[in-house]
Formats: sequence, C-alpha cells, structure tokens
Amino acid sequence: MSAAETLLLTNRFRAFDGWQHFYRHPATTTNCEMRFGLYLPPQAEHERVPLVMYLAGLTCNEETFPIKAGAHRVAAELGLALLSPDTSPRGVKLPGDDAAIDFGQSAGFYLDATVAPWSAHYRMYSYVAQELPELVLSQFPLDADRVGLLGHSMGGHGALTIGLRNPERFRSLSALAPIVAPTQHPWGQKALPGYLGPDRESWRQYDATELMQDLNSASGRPPLLIDQGLDDEFLVTQLKPELFEAAARGAGYPLTLRRHAGYGHGYYFVSSMIEDHLRHHAECLDA
Repeated sequence: MSAAETLLLTNRFRAFDGWQHFYRHPATTTNCEMRFGLYLPPQAEHERVPLVMYLAGLTCNEETFPIKAGAHRVAAELGLALLSPDTSPRGVKLPGDDAAIDFGQSAGFYLDATVAPWSAHYRMYSYVAQELPELVLSQFPLDADRVGLLGHSMGGHGALTIGLRNPERFRSLSALAPIVAPTQHPWGQKALPGYLGPDRESWRQYDATELMQDLNSASGRPPLLIDQGLDDEFLVTQLKPELFEAAARGAGYPLTLRRHAGYGHGYYFVSSMIEDHLRHHAECLDA
C-alpha cells in the first residue's frame, strides 16, 4: 500500500483562501495510528511552498495550533504551509498513560523512549524528525529544501533539540516559551527517566542547553528566535531561558531571545507572537 493510500483525510476547512486539513495514518516509528494537521496556503495550488512544522506543548494535540494560534492569515500571505503533529501516540492505550498531564498522553516530549512499555510506541523524535516530514513532502506540493521547525513549551523543547540535531533537514528554527534544560527542571526530571531510564548521559541528547554547549561550530546554522513572557507562571521553575542563552553565547550561536513584560505561557502569548515567528521562518526559507 502506498503512502497516499494510508493517508485518511478526516476533516478540512477553508481558511484565508487556503485549506486546513486534518489526517490520520499508520506510522512505522510509533507502531500505531497518528494524526496531524496541515495548512496549505493558496500559493500551493500552483507551486511548491515552504513548510514550517509546529510542535505543541503539554495537554495539546494536532488541532490546538490551527485553532488557537491565529496563524492562517500570515501563513497565507507568506505562502507558508503549516504542519502540526499530535504531541504523543494516541493509537494505543498504555497503563497509566492518562494519569498525569506531564507524562504519557499529550506528553511525548519529542524523544525516542527506551524503557518498556513506552519504547514500543513513544518514538516522537523519529516520527517528527524523519517519518512525518518525509510523508508530507512526498504527498503534497511542498519544497523539501525549505523546511522549518517551530514549537511552544514542550514543543519548544522538541523544536530546539530536533533542530539542533538535524541542521541538514531544518533550515529555520524558533521557539516560544521553550523548555530549554529539561535535565535540570521538574517536567524533564519526570519525563526523561520515565522514558529513557536512570542513565543521565542518555538524557543529554534531549536537552537543548546541553546540545548547545556541545556544539562544535555555529557556522552555517540558521538564526534562532525565542520569545518568552515575563509573567509566565513556569518561567522560574521549568523554563529558565537564561541557561540556554548563556550556552548559545558560549557557542557563538546567532540567537535572539526577546522577553515580554505582562505575557504568560499559553496561547494568548503564542497568538501575540506568531506573526513575528512566521516572518522569521519566511526570511530564513526565502519565502
């Protein structure tokens, strides 16, 4: 069966002369059915367009960004396609996967689990970094040479770690209120051993600050935009962007970290900043 035959369109909506689609499909990496949203701007009707993948945070799914972020207008203007995968496998039921908001369902942390039973399905790193983009690039009018990565909160962690580890695949990168050092903070200190076991060395590959500190050279890397609200309830306990900022400075990485008084963590913040992020990606991707 071809990739096209495995894609099932579950819904679609007209938006700013483009189309917001929702699909489900069997995924090899997660060994279960997965879901994603894809917005195709009006330019996609006559040419291949750049793609920006958005990774959502805890408690979210593939519909959260299309519904809440208010991104369609700017994406249509810039001719950007927007891909929004789910945040964890939902095609299987594992014991205790819905017991908390920060582990299991809606909390895949964009890593490849190595601890049973999670290791059989919770392989969101491979799904996001390889399987899903390869699938959509083969089936839709998208430019494989112009792909960017954007994320919020847990999804910001995913965008930074996947983007830093795969510079050949993602030509633009940004994050909103990202988890930048999960090895040092409660969300990560629960998720990382739960999915990866007690070996802290294995955690480092999913910690953006550690990856930045290990970066041999920032030469040729895309400029990185991060926005952070100063009234974010998780700023001190879970996020601490200054750790990543210091690591980027040490690596000579082209980082712009903007701090915004009065803004919190959720989609009021995301929707306020999304236009700047899409324009950042468009510039990097020559859209």
